[in-house]
Order: sequence, then structure tokens, then C-alpha cells
Amino acid sequence: MNKSKDFLRRIVEEDLKTGKYQEIVTRFPPEPNGFPHIGHAKSISINFGIAQDYNGHCNLRMDDTNPTTEDTQYVEALKDAVEWLGFKWEGDVRYTSDYFDRLYSYAITLIKMGKAYVDSLSEEEIREYRGTVTQAGKRSSYANRSVEENLDLLERMKNGEFKEGEHILRAKIDMSSPNMKMRDPLLYRIRHAQHFRTGDKWAIYPMYDFAHCLSDYIEGVTHSICTLEFENNREIYDWVLDTLGLEPPRPYQHEFARLGINYTVMSKRKLLELVEKKVVTGWDDPRMPTIAGLRRRGYTPESILNFCESIGIAKANSMVDVAQLEFAIRDDLNTKVPRVMCVMHPLKVTIENYEGTEEIEASYYPHDVPKEGSRKLPFSKEIYIDRADFSEHPAKGYFRLTPDQSVRLKYAYIITCKEIIKDSEGNILEIKATYHPDSKSGEDSSGIKVKSAIQWVEASSAKKVEIRLYDRLFKNEAPEGIDDINPDSLSVITNALIEPAVITNKPDERFQFEREGYFYADPELYTDDTPVFNKIVALKDSWGKKKKAPNKAPEAKKVQIDGEVVPMTAEEQVLFDTYTKAYKLNSEVANTLARDAKLSSFYTEALAAYHSPVSIANIVANEVARELKTQEIDALKFSPAQIATLMRLVDEETISNKIAKGVFEQMLKSGDDPSKIVESQGLIQISDPAEILPIIDEVVANNPDNLAKFKAGNTKLLGFFVGQVLKATGGKANPKVVNTLVAEKLG
Repeated sequence: MNKSKDFLRRIVEEDLKTGKYQEIVTRFPPEPNGFPHIGHAKSISINFGIAQDYNGHCNLRMDDTNPTTEDTQYVEALKDAVEWLGFKWEGDVRYTSDYFDRLYSYAITLIKMGKAYVDSLSEEEIREYRGTVTQAGKRSSYANRSVEENLDLLERMKNGEFKEGEHILRAKIDMSSPNMKMRDPLLYRIRHAQHFRTGDKWAIYPMYDFAHCLSDYIEGVTHSICTLEFENNREIYDWVLDTLGLEPPRPYQHEFARLGINYTVMSKRKLLELVEKKVVTGWDDPRMPTIAGLRRRGYTPESILNFCESIGIAKANSMVDVAQLEFAIRDDLNTKVPRVMCVMHPLKVTIENYEGTEEIEASYYPHDVPKEGSRKLPFSKEIYIDRADFSEHPAKGYFRLTPDQSVRLKYAYIITCKEIIKDSEGNILEIKATYHPDSKSGEDSSGIKVKSAIQWVEASSAKKVEIRLYDRLFKNEAPEGIDDINPDSLSVITNALIEPAVITNKPDERFQFEREGYFYADPELYTDDTPVFNKIVALKDSWGKKKKAPNKAPEAKKVQIDGEVVPMTAEEQVLFDTYTKAYKLNSEVANTLARDAKLSSFYTEALAAYHSPVSIANIVANEVARELKTQEIDALKFSPAQIATLMRLVDEETISNKIAKGVFEQMLKSGDDPSKIVESQGLIQISDPAEILPIIDEVVANNPDNLAKFKAGNTKLLGFFVGQVLKATGGKANPKVVNTLVAEKLG
């Protein structure tokens, strides 16, 4: 991405060109009421990044205007996040509370100008008087109070003479404004709470819309960069600064799309609920989307910043696939971290014809020749391999150790199974094997051909470690909260064995455990007695794959068992280039298709029937690939042509994506043509407004409370009403049409 070309940087460049500002000043103004998450990382990278790019500076300011939710632990977490990401704020950390006296004096000025008044309506009355998006509001009779009375009441409010909610300070603007935010917005409310910095000095605290713009002005901020949810607040921002007639230059607000990631929640309220109800171990639980959680899991600052850069800066909200974040850390670590061997589920192997011990030289970077670095692997007659690497009764396509199939120990020798030792219940306890002395890796003259190499550790030198395997915290793509928690988001392996070179005292070190993924020593749990490693991410996107029992035979499809991100063959590279350049597929999908001959063949046949490269690629790389993990192409009940037909129905908006998933599941069972399924079950998408509008009317009528909240300014509820309409139609309504009609209906 060319940073100078995003719309925010174009604004900055134009302001510098015209001389509007001599120096660019931005700010990152979080509320210290929770730990910062990945969404804050995007805001941090934008605000600090723009300041860096244009030789300006960025302030770190805590928006500490609500003493009931704020705490110093959150302040420290925010400071730590900014520093860990590699940024420096200008001067000391700033606080809105630094400006409480000045903000109070500005409030007095507005009262004296007749632009603010103390209102004594109840919360319910204020809501009622505000009106609706189609009906003007009604100003409170308390707006007629004299300047002297307003000043007296505000002073007494500040001194703590009134109960919470008894009085508020409001701006006097326009109760008929089409922008609900401008209908005499609140400026100060009473809070009898101990502030973590100012103690009990104040009994009133400024509202965001009053404090934010003035704090920006006081600090000399030029560009107040906010997320889109504050777009309607911009009018208040300007009104306060313009009404007070403050000396220029003054700041202006600009909005960008906030970060949304599937399988993730970004609400600090929902994240706090996870912490308080002990669904997670804390704000830094490695499953949390907080910066502290990602850091503890093993993410690097570079990977997070690269992720933020890759998604760009947009003006419209959208949902980013969490796989893109996982790709960023994979991409960052791939060429950085050493490859080592870890046996997750140990199975003892005794090599009966081997005597003595030796050390085998092994590169940390076997697929990156110019990169130096190696270690010595102890080797003796007693080793451990992973239980998944031996099968007494292998499935077709199984290439690891079996009673009839030899295998190479990576970097070492070829071994052959001679005897299986079992307990009284038939469980395998040990493998007796022989090795081939002339088969040492790099010096092999044995002539024996094997199809794979497996990891191993030497019995006496291996170190027992605890492995924490983390998966996505939520099982649903659009989670709401605790009810959507993935019960398999954490599994712990307590008896894994790792080669001795991995146990070091180096802080902040990451490894690739061959075939297993990228791992990081947990900074909180790791001890010399009990080393604990967190799984950062798999070697490739494995979401949706079934977990295998330790002693279960591997799936037939699994061919690449070395676990390395091996170079593509020339043929695979040609396919990958075609997919990414000609077909515009993302690199993850293209990689999946190009490396799998069955999938690429299926994809090619489907494209020949209907040329829709992206939509067909997505279903083949996900749903079709899922089925091919357990069966051959010939066993599938559906054909590539039928998949093409299904995607045509989606592209032509005959059915929705949601309906398409259900049709696909039926195709799995029956093999029926998707057009036949859609027609026979009446699944054709509804796009006629005449059919949809009555349903919208019914949904609106059944949800008066949410309608009132929407008309009071909570525009996020648009999604609620759209969702209810789609639900009422069983997912058959055209989402684009519904979204347009609901927006028009609600004004």
C-alpha cells in the first residue's frame, strides 16, 4: 500500500500544501476502561504513523472522563501497547483530567453566551423530548433559566450538592435538527465517584462531545482522526469550537472505518464480561484479541502493523477475515524463526541394532540456505516419535512408519519397524525397530526409497514441556458474547517432548515446531522446571479441520508430512501465479489450490462450466476441500459442474450465500442438482420490494424499543433490523435490497 495515497494522508498533504497548518499533530485518545485490542492497534498505527510520515508528533491522551469505569491498570496497558508496537508519544502522557479546570471555564463561557443551560428533566423526559428522526424535539422549560441561575446551579453541581441525575448541563443548539446529536446535547453530568487522578475534587464530569474537541484544541491537534461511529458527532465538535470563537488554528475531525474481524468481539464491555466471568484467565489471555493477549500468545509488533497496513484505511465499515491476521504472523515468522522438533504425543522407539551415541548436525533453517544457524541433535538407540507417525493398519496414502513401510528420521537415519509392543488392552507401548547405517541424511548410499521424514527426539536428552494449543475463542463467525464461546479454544498437552536446543534462557524467542506450527514460550507460565509453550498459529489455516486423537491413523489425503512450508514445484508456482494475477484470488486460497492436485483439478473443471474465479475458488478451497479430507473425488456425490451451477445461482442473486450453504449440505447427501433443490424447496431469493416491505413493517412494529433507540441516534441498530427481516424470511430475502429498504424505512 502506498501510504501517501490513502484518503487521510491526502487530506494531510493538502492541508500542508495550502499552509493550513505548519506542523501536523495527531493524538491517540483512548478511554482507560479496558485493555486495548487489535482495533486500537489500527488506530495507533494510523495516528502515530501519519505523524511520523509528515514529521509531526502524536500525543497519547487518556480520555478519563468517567471515573466509575477507569483504572490505572488500564492506563499502563495502553502505554505498554503503544510502546510495544514501536511508537513514541510526544512529551508526557496526557489526560483529559489535566484540562478539567479549563473545560469548566469554557462551560461557564457558554452559559454566559446563552448557549448552555442547566436542565432538570429526568432521563426518561429527556429521551421523550428529543423527538424522533421524523419529528422535531421539544426544548425543556428549564432552558429559560437566567444566566445567573444556571451559573449558580452549575457551581453547586460541581460542589456535590445534588444527586446523580438531578441536573445536567446542556448546550442550547436546535431541538429540530435532523442530526439527533445536535438536539441540545449533554455537556456535563453529575458523578459522585472517586477519580483515579483528581480524587473527589469534582462531582461533575464532562461528556465526550464537549471534552474531546476542546482537549484537541488545547493540545494543538490538527487532525482529530476518529472511527465512523463518531461521524454524526462531528457537527457538535465543530459547534463547540466555533461557538466559543477560539483563536485559530483549530482541529478538524476526520473519520475512518473501524476494524471488524470475524470470529472476534471488539466491544470492551463484552471483553470485560469474559474476564469478570472467568471465561478467560484475564485481559492477557492468549485467546483474547487484546494487544496484551496477542503479545503473550507470541504475535510480533511487525505482524500486527503489517496486518493493519494490509487492510488499508477505508471510509466504509467492512468485516476482515481473521485468517488475514493469522497470515500476517505466519508471513512474519516464516523466514525469521528457527525450525526445531517437538513430539506432542510420544511413542517410544528402540533401535535394536544401534549402539553408542552421536550428535547429528541439523540446520535451524533447512529451507533458507543463505541463513546460517544449526544445532547438534543427540542420537541414541532410544528415541521418541509422535504417535500419529506410526500406524499398525494404515489407510491408503499414509506415508509414515508402518509394519511394512520404512521412514526417515529427519536429519538422521531410515528405520524399519520390526516389532510392536502392546499392553494387555492392546494399546501400543513401544516400537522395536532397526536402522540402516548407510542411510544417514546427506550421506545416504542405502538405495532405500522412503516417502516421508518424521520428527523425533532422543530419549535421555529430550525435555518434557507443556504445550498450550489455542484455537479461535468463538465458534461463530459473528459472535455476540459468552454463548458463542468455542469450547475447544484451548487444549493442553502436558507430556510433550522437545529437543534440548529449544530450552534456552533467551527472552521473547519463537520457534517453528516442525509440522505443528509456530510456538512461543509463555512469559507468564514458563519456568525452568515446567517450560510452557503457546501455539501462535498453525503452519497454514487449519480452521474447521477435525482434531485427531493421538493414536488415530492420519487421514489419507495428508501427503506433506515434513511440516515445512516447502517451496512450490514449477507446476504449482505457475498455478499460483495464474490464480493470484489472472484470477485475483487471495494468496491463502491460491496457495491451497495450487499445492493440491485434486483441488486444482476440481477447480479447473468447475471454471470450465462457469467462469467465476473468486466465488468458485472460495467454495472449493473450503467446503470441497473439507470433504476431500475424508474421501476421494470419485466418491463425492456432487460434480464440479454442480458447484459451478451453485455459484452461478449466488452470483445472479437467485439465492443468498446463506441459502447456498444449506443447498451445498443437501448436495453432499443427495447429489441433486442445486437448481433442482432450490426450485423444489422454494429457496429462490426474494428481491421484490413489494414482498419485503410488509415484512419490514412488521419487524419495526414488533420492536418499538429498538426503534426508539435508533431514532434517538443509535444507528448501529440498523443491522439489528436488517437481521430480523432476513431471519423472518428464512434467509431468502436479498440482503442488499433489505439493507436499502430498511435504511429508507428508518430514515
